[in-house]
Amino acid sequence: MKEVSFGQYYPVSSFVHRVDPRLKILFLIAYIVAIFLAKNFYGLAACAFVLLLVIAFSRVPIWKVLRAVRGVAILILFTAAINIFFYRGDSEPYFRWAVFAVYKEGLIFSAFLVIRLVLLVMLSSMLTYTTTPVSLCDGLESLLTPLKWIRFPVHALALIMSLALRMIPILSDELDRIKCAQMARGANFESGNIVKKVKAMIPILIPLLISAFRRADELGEAMEARCYMGDKKRTKFKKLHFTWRDLIAFLLIAALVTGVVLLRIYLGGVI
Repeated sequence: MKEVSFGQYYPVSSFVHRVDPRLKILFLIAYIVAIFLAKNFYGLAACAFVLLLVIAFSRVPIWKVLRAVRGVAILILFTAAINIFFYRGDSEPYFRWAVFAVYKEGLIFSAFLVIRLVLLVMLSSMLTYTTTPVSLCDGLESLLTPLKWIRFPVHALALIMSLALRMIPILSDELDRIKCAQMARGANFESGNIVKKVKAMIPILIPLLISAFRRADELGEAMEARCYMGDKKRTKFKKLHFTWRDLIAFLLIAALVTGVVLLRIYLGGVI
């Protein structure tokens, strides 16, 4: 869980940090749409350029953003391997053994897919790096306000997501403390086959679950002690307002989506 960057906030004053959280959420959604609309490497290059701009103006160290990719590296490599060995192309295969075959089209498609996933993970991590959980909760609640007309519990959903984001780094630190305590008592988590390693995790998972339930109980009591009554007649300490920064971010993502669509129309697909 040390590799989990989602839910961690990087406190620094920057252009991206001061962008309205509602626009950040919409920016991420539009960026995901642009990534999946891209059908060639030129479209992915445009997406990568926008990502580099966001990182540069956020003042978040590049190694912290790359750490988010390292956390899901196994999933990305597994997805790439599946596409390399099972993607069937029209050309002669470079390698064939039983049901496995490596085609030129499979290599190109796998590289395209890996780049797409890396860009997606990196920008998703930037959302939480540059937005506090409270601001993210307020932005999400504001965007989902129309659902209140059908009596959807928008505030409760936003609060749950905010608390979940806060708990990710807390549970990560708790896991490290429990693991160090178990290792100090002679526990071994490195040697043995996979079955033994899974069994060795039981002394860690049980205290972690107990700690999570204890924290949830204490949080509930703290909210009741402060007379928390949900979204009934609630006011906000900070009001959300769109500024010139939000206009620049909107124009940037609009230009990206438009450019990706034009590249898809005029240049076609990657294969």
